[in-house]
Amino acid sequence: MASLTLVVMAAGIGSRYGGLKQIDPVGPNGEIVIDYSIYDALRAGFDKVVFIIRREIEDAFRRKVGRNVEGRVETAYVFQELTPLPEGFLLPPERTKPWGTGHAILRARDEVATPFAAINADDHYGRTAFASMAAYMRKAADTPEFYDYAMVGYILENTLSEHGHVTRGVCAADPEGRLVDVCERRNVQRFKDGVKYTENGRDWIDIPANSVVSMNIWGFTPSIFGELDARFPVFLKANKSSISKAEFLIPEVVGNLVREKKARVKVLSNSESWYGVTYPEDRPRIQAALRRLIGQGHYPENLWGS
Repeated sequence: MASLTLVVMAAGIGSRYGGLKQIDPVGPNGEIVIDYSIYDALRAGFDKVVFIIRREIEDAFRRKVGRNVEGRVETAYVFQELTPLPEGFLLPPERTKPWGTGHAILRARDEVATPFAAINADDHYGRTAFASMAAYMRKAADTPEFYDYAMVGYILENTLSEHGHVTRGVCAADPEGRLVDVCERRNVQRFKDGVKYTENGRDWIDIPANSVVSMNIWGFTPSIFGELDARFPVFLKANKSSISKAEFLIPEVVGNLVREKKARVKVLSNSESWYGVTYPEDRPRIQAALRRLIGQGHYPENLWGS
């Protein structure tokens, strides 16, 4: 089978959870969300894992996550840092957060030579997501006209939190299942009369509950690295006035490539529920879901054995 790489974006994990050691387990034997994603990816045939992390959490990350992976598959670590920047740009002193998911994937360039999937570290995507992504990316082939990419699309109502609003990339596809556009909607929330979002905090706009949304599980060929490298300086220049907080995001890059007719992105449908911990109250839901999946035989009780 063709070689496949899994790129795990984990540079923000320490800051979101207040430090790596404070990531709460969601599995019965201390497993965290990343463990289940990697397990599903290895089962689907991915044969290399690249972790994108911050340098200051390397030791803790290797102890918490890497030790379970390194003996099972080729493993690499790359660091997402604020510098260096492209020639002609200086780091603003007020900038403290990473540059975003587009920059994170760019940092993996030297460790990825195959088609690959890129995922968030703290989302549970489900077994079929990795299986469908692997099946597609094994055959992915860029042409002189188009890059050949993919994404897993989820049904909006299967991705919502019961404890507050979320942000979702609502996707439009053509009759052949190719991505036409991704439109980010903030403050998406479930109500008794349907799913809605608001842009101003007052006026709520309906979104069909069966809309297809992106949850940041993408399939790329290595051609994406050249595009990211070329577009990052453009992003820095265009966001000069808000550079302390602006983010170079992969959905926006992909959306631009689609609109420019440089990439075709296959939307791989998925009826599974996505699970994440947007709010602390979400944790019991993902724990219950994993217990149910273990009971159904999708995962072993002790994911990595003793």
